Amino acid sequence: MSLSRLFALIQYPLPHHLLSRLVGWLAECRTPWLKNALVQAFIRQFRVDMDEAAEPDPTAYATFNDFFTRVLEEGARPIGEGMVSPADGTLSQFGPIEAGQLLQAKGHRFSAMELLGGDGVAARRFLGGSFATVYLSPSDYHRVHMPVSGTLTEMVYVPGR
Repeated sequence: MSLSRLFALIQYPLPHHLLSRLVGWLAECRTPWLKNALVQAFIRQFRVDMDEAAEPDPTAYATFNDFFTRVLEEGARPIGEGMVSPADGTLSQFGPIEAGQLLQAKGHRFSAMELLGGDGVAARRFLGGSFATVYLSPSDYHRVHMPVSGTLTEMVYVPGR
């Protein structure tokens, strides 16, 4: 059994909401010594290249979350030709949406309606379409960009693990 699989299995019996609140508190913590220790440990563990960041000083970020969603230096990710990814990561799944179902992550199938928070009208717009899942590892740049012009018109919170 891989270490990442074991880590995932250990989390299932833990109180999900408590764990989520703890991680949220740590991500927004402004106590300098704790925030800086978390950021430095993360940089070491995941070999984050701070030379790409607009602010290369890890201690300059107000919170761990500010560091995690840091802005990159201009030109660090030039847009290529042809099809481009909206995120820094690995294309882990892609394919057609068949009968409203898509393979999203780790072999799990989800319906478009589940992924859209139960909105059947929105889900029907994707029938016969395609999907792509971009996996962001901890060391990847955690912002998503649209390589075309557009406007975000809605965000939907979808609860669950």
